[in-house]
Amino acid sequence: MDAERDEAAGETGARGGSDPWKVTFVALLVVALVCVVTWILLGSRLLVVRDVAVTGVERVPTEEVVAAVDVATGTPLLRVDLDQSGERAESLSLVESATVTRGWPATLEVEVVERQPLLAVRVGEEYRLVDGDGVRIEDSEHRPDTHPLVRVTGEIEGNGGVRAAADIAEQAPEPLLARIRLIDATEPGTIVVELTDGSLVEWGSSEGTADKSAVLRVLMSEHPPREGRVYDVATPDLAIVR
Repeated sequence: MDAERDEAAGETGARGGSDPWKVTFVALLVVALVCVVTWILLGSRLLVVRDVAVTGVERVPTEEVVAAVDVATGTPLLRVDLDQSGERAESLSLVESATVTRGWPATLEVEVVERQPLLAVRVGEEYRLVDGDGVRIEDSEHRPDTHPLVRVTGEIEGNGGVRAAADIAEQAPEPLLARIRLIDATEPGTIVVELTDGSLVEWGSSEGTADKSAVLRVLMSEHPPREGRVYDVATPDLAIVR
């Protein structure tokens, strides 16, 4: 009886044990698959850059973006450093940001956000449209009606006054923005806004633009704008009209 049990146990162990040749075969198969996938991604001509697709550009020529990204045709997509490629595209003066992604199987996709004009600055006899960083977008012989004029001192690009004026232009409601003729930001902490009707707004800093705009709307409804009228909203809770 004991012999029969031992024999049965042996047969069960033989059936349940692993076949070393099968294990070796599976391991080799996995290694082969890894090698094939690696070769396809990094060594073959199947998944390489054949085209650079640029979107979001109007002012910046597409070929300038492609040149700035600087990824050669035939480069394996997996080898492209997306962050560095985006940084190179952002080195273009009119590019605010650039996102580079892989478009399998053979396209490098570049999504560009261009700098947009927010303000106009008088330069000599012309007007320069700039963004919030003071970067020149374009020049015009005539004063633009679509963007407030800003007055600052010093260099325009990187100017703190331009940044403060741009914060107001970005956050002010459209009805108020349409009435702004000039933003005097020669002193960024004590900004004065001149409206098209000749009234002035002592704005203070660019902080709290939403609150200041709301208070100004109430003041203007109670005390209609006119030449020489001054609205002081530098401290919204203590706003006054003179």
